[in-house]
This record gives sequence, structure tokens and C-alpha cells, in this order.
Amino acid sequence: MASFFSDTLSSHRFHLFATAVLSGATVALILGYQGREREQRLSELKRSIPSPGDGGHHTNRLDNFGASSESAVDKEDARNQALSRRALAGDFDEELILEQLARNRVFLGPEGLTKLRGSFVIVVGCGGVGSHCAASLARSGVSKIRLVDFDQVTLSSLNRHAVATLADVGIPKVHCLQRRLIAIAPWVKFDLQQEKFDGSVASRMLGPWEDGRQPDFIVDAIDNIDTKVELLKYCYDHKLPVISAMGAGCKSDPTRIVIGDIGASRDDGLSRATRRRLKLLGITSGIPAVYSTEQSGEGKAELLPLPEEEFQKGVVGDLSVMPNFRVRILPVLGTMPAIFGLTAANHVILSITGYPLNYVPAKGREKMYEGMMTFVQGSEDRLARMLGLDTVGLKTPLTPGDVAFLAEELYHGRSAVSGISTKLVLTRWQRPEDTNMSVIGEGKDTQKCSTVRLRDLVCMTKEEATRHEKEIFKARKALGEVYDTETIDRIEAKLAVAAKYESYR
Repeated sequence: MASFFSDTLSSHRFHLFATAVLSGATVALILGYQGREREQRLSELKRSIPSPGDGGHHTNRLDNFGASSESAVDKEDARNQALSRRALAGDFDEELILEQLARNRVFLGPEGLTKLRGSFVIVVGCGGVGSHCAASLARSGVSKIRLVDFDQVTLSSLNRHAVATLADVGIPKVHCLQRRLIAIAPWVKFDLQQEKFDGSVASRMLGPWEDGRQPDFIVDAIDNIDTKVELLKYCYDHKLPVISAMGAGCKSDPTRIVIGDIGASRDDGLSRATRRRLKLLGITSGIPAVYSTEQSGEGKAELLPLPEEEFQKGVVGDLSVMPNFRVRILPVLGTMPAIFGLTAANHVILSITGYPLNYVPAKGREKMYEGMMTFVQGSEDRLARMLGLDTVGLKTPLTPGDVAFLAEELYHGRSAVSGISTKLVLTRWQRPEDTNMSVIGEGKDTQKCSTVRLRDLVCMTKEEATRHEKEIFKARKALGEVYDTETIDRIEAKLAVAAKYESYR
């Protein structure tokens, strides 16, 4: 027995096992210590914020849900809530309201102001952009506002939130907005939805007011791509008026903020990702968006990858407000979200009241997309005949959205071969070995469909595509015989991106 223990203790495997156990225990202790340290730092930070009762001004905080009772509200909040209840019950002088809205009435006209006061607007996302938008709508006369946001006010919110104060840190953003805005416009009716928006709740959150009135406008101020796309797709499908705010992060030039069609928005990551996903869902235009044309440059803020030392501090997910949500703090200049939000509110106000909108129109590209689809159809037909196939009735599984994604988002409106931006078409990059067609059914029920995918197509000029078909498809030359290595690598990198995005179609 002693010999067994001696052999075991001296064995190489035992040493490795013991090392692994000790390493695991050490990591667990370190992570546990870091967790306790984070909790302690958080507690110290909270204690460092002066109590509302300090300095002889006695108040009580709202509870965790932003709700309050008469005994838990300071005098100013109690007065504002009482005034709001009176105003909503009709006990508020109409002349006072008209005096407060007098400048809008002169600008929009009595009829325009009446439309605005009878309107119902939904703001989804109540952070820096959404809070300024909602505040401007309430100040301007919108009488019914639904606020949708799951998040709470944090200390880092205060550099850009429209109305939040230190006393609001920790309460839901929707309650914070209502709490402050009833002190400005007590007659406004608020519907608070403290919940994360997604497609499963779209019909309820974007549905009518309790009196059956459909929303006159919806403001998308979401900063998460998945939920942003779901909201815009729902609005597009159900013909609900919507304006989408793109990314204000890393932007600093207010003169570059514009309103244009979402199909033309550019120069920020949120805009690009949203636009790509929408095009793959068939939405190439028709949604107004607030975006910036400012480009990144030397010395400007950028969203960089999370440094390795940050990963070493613990689980990155601990930084997020919800599982699988944001884990990085965006570089945001506090003034820029306000301008985005006010620009969106301006569009909503003018649209509801019928005031003339004279934005610079985006360049129409639909005819170009139709031409590119026609070329792909012809190219697939010619290729099938080269392969000895019967092409009668051959269809191509592409949509205008697919073509828009490839032409605009992947190849940026230029030939991948030469960079030329005129007479563009799409064609297969490589010749299939056996067939480019799938066939199902028999007789009159036969269906023939091209097997072409997004990852197969490259953007070229018509002349380049004709040469490509002749050399690669007919003469069966290898790509390396026709193109240089740099061109091949560049195009195949693009096709890899196309393959990644195919799941969003």
C-alpha cells in the first residue's frame, strides 16, 4: 500500500492532476474575491452619493419600480403628481395650456397644433436619444405618449439623458421621464412599458391607445441591432409611421446629422448593420432615419475591441444590464444623442401637423436592382445551357433586397475587380462542376430553380462579367489564370461575409 501511494505521488499524471485542481481552486478564489470586491465598490459608490435628505431638505426615494405613495414622495413630486391628476381629469385652464404652447401655435397654425395635441406617439428606447425626443414631444403638445424601455437610470446615463438627476439613479427610465415631464406638461397622458422590446411583444407595445387610437408615429431609439430590426420590420409590414435613430456613438460633428431614407444611411456601425439586415428582409427603402455622415479619422473616438486585461478582470457578461445584451460602454459625446433625439422629434412634429418637409431626396436605385436581377437570370440561363440543361421555366431565388445588399452593402456600388461604379451587374464567381439548377416535380408541375446563393455572386461591370463568363465558364480557366492574387483574396473575403449574412434573409 505504501508503495502504491509512493508511486502515485511521484507519477507525472498525478502532478498534472494536482496542478489542475490547484489552478481551478485558485481561479475560483480569485473570481470570488473579484466578485466581492465589485460588490464592495458598488456599495461604496452608492454610499458616496449624498442622501436627498442631506442639507436639511428631507425627501424619500421612489421604490425600485419607480412607484410612489404620498409618504414616499418629496413635496415637489407630490405637487406635480397632484397637478397632473387634476389636469388629466380636465381641471386645468385651457388658456394656460394655449399660452404655454403659443410659439408652436403661431408656427404650426391653430389647425396644426390641434392635430399635434390630439396625437399619440410611441418612443421605444428612453436613453440619451429617446429621452430628448420624448421631452421635446411633451413640451410641444403631444397629448398621448407611450414610453418603452426595460433599463434603469445609471450614473453614466447622466451625461446625455434629457431629464435624469442623481436622485433618479436606479429607477426605470420610463418612470424617470414621466416623473420629470409631468412637472412641465401635466396634461400629457403617459403609458409606461417597462419591458424589453422584441418581436414577440410588438403587437402589444406598438398597438393602439386604450381608446383605440392607432399611433400617429413611432420613434425607434433602440441601440440593439436585433430588436431595432424587429421593430422596423414590424412597422414596415404594418404600415406604421416610424423614424429610426442611428448611432450617435463616436460622433462629434452636429453639422453632419441628417434625415434621409434608411437605404442611404451610412458611416456608422449601427446604421450599416441595421441597413444590411433590413435589405436581406426585403426592405430597401421607405423608412426615414436620423444618421450622421461624419467619418472616422485620426484622433477621433472609436469603438475598439475589449482589451485582454478587461477579460482578465472577470466574466465580461457581468458588465451587461441583461444576459446577452451590451457589454461595452460606447464612447458618446453627451451632446450628440440630444441632437439625434431632437431631430427625430422635429420630424415627428412636422409630419403629424402636415408642415412641409423638404429633405434632400435619396438617389433611387430600384431600377439598378431590377437590371442586376435580370442579368443574373440571364447569366444563370446561359450557364445552364453550357452545362447541357433544359432551361425552360428556370427561376432565380433572388429578391431586390438580396441584390441591394450585395450591390450596396457588400460591394459599395463598385466593381470588385476594377472599382468602377457604372453599368454594374452580378455574376457567379466560380463555375459549378455539374449543375446550377435544382428540379422538382414532373410534367406541368415541374419547377426549375437556380442554385445560386449570395456567397456565389460578385459585382462587376457588364464588360467584366462578359469576359468572366467567357474565360471562367466557357474556357474553364482557373481564377488564378485570369485574376491576380490580390483581387482573388479581396473577392473571396467579400463572399465569406455574404455567407455569414445569408442566415438573416
